[in-house]
Amino acid sequence: MSAFVAVDWGTSSLRGALIAANGQVIEERPFGRGIMTVAPGGFPAVFEECFGDWLPKSNGLCLVSGMAGSRQGWMEAPYCACPAGFGEVAGKLAWIDPAPTGWRVALVPGLSCEEAFVPDVMRGEEVQIFGAMRITGLRDGSFVLPGTHSKWATVQDGRITGFKSFMTGEFYALLSQHSILSKTVAADAPFDEAAFAQGLAHAQGDAGLLHHAFSARTLSLFGRMEAAPLASYLSGLVIGEELRANGKSARGDVVLIGSANLTRRYGQAITLQGGTHRALGSEATWAGLAALADVISKE
Repeated sequence: MSAFVAVDWGTSSLRGALIAANGQVIEERPFGRGIMTVAPGGFPAVFEECFGDWLPKSNGLCLVSGMAGSRQGWMEAPYCACPAGFGEVAGKLAWIDPAPTGWRVALVPGLSCEEAFVPDVMRGEEVQIFGAMRITGLRDGSFVLPGTHSKWATVQDGRITGFKSFMTGEFYALLSQHSILSKTVAADAPFDEAAFAQGLAHAQGDAGLLHHAFSARTLSLFGRMEAAPLASYLSGLVIGEELRANGKSARGDVVLIGSANLTRRYGQAITLQGGTHRALGSEATWAGLAALADVISKE
């Protein structure tokens, strides 16, 4: 494999990296040009504006993961069904035709799975999981990607066999900013570890989030918790509900992939439940795309 360009193009942001033949990142660039900021037909121009000068430094190959492969993106890349490994995903790459001059651009397809006839999907997270496997050397285990729509994925023998999505981040935003709780919760307050732990503990009760969330109001009404720690308490409630739903997986050994802020919270939650974890950040995306590029180079 020679040097190539890796791009993570999401809904609200765009990141790119020039990656050397040995998989090391030569240069990395972030932009506020998520797919929702790009006009129809405008993806080639935005791509050239952001990364065009990397063409002479690479072999012209660019792999793009994330929402750029959705129906609202550059071009739809149909999902690859689980179980899927590097080979299956590489075989379903959607190649842009025509591509910007001098480039070979492919969109990573994302994954789908079904449980009880209900489909679930991910776009971009599959690349992070592949990257985490490459970095850690693991071919089996549980991989957790916290976020707006958190993912809990199971890997067996180097293939993603299935996963579950949880609207944890979105529910936290809705409750803290758009519900009655917004009157008593300081959503932008600094993280309070003790209040977060209280929320995690309360979430383990049998009643569920629809009941437990109301405690964020009554604790304020009775003067038992101020607005600032209530934000962390509510975060503990919603993350705790996610962990409760995952049962044994949340009490085992997991690989967390995401921002330092979120992996810290999930790591604390998993530790309090008796589990163990290791955490990775953006390096997982670049490692995953490098692994796919390596598969392509051997075909």
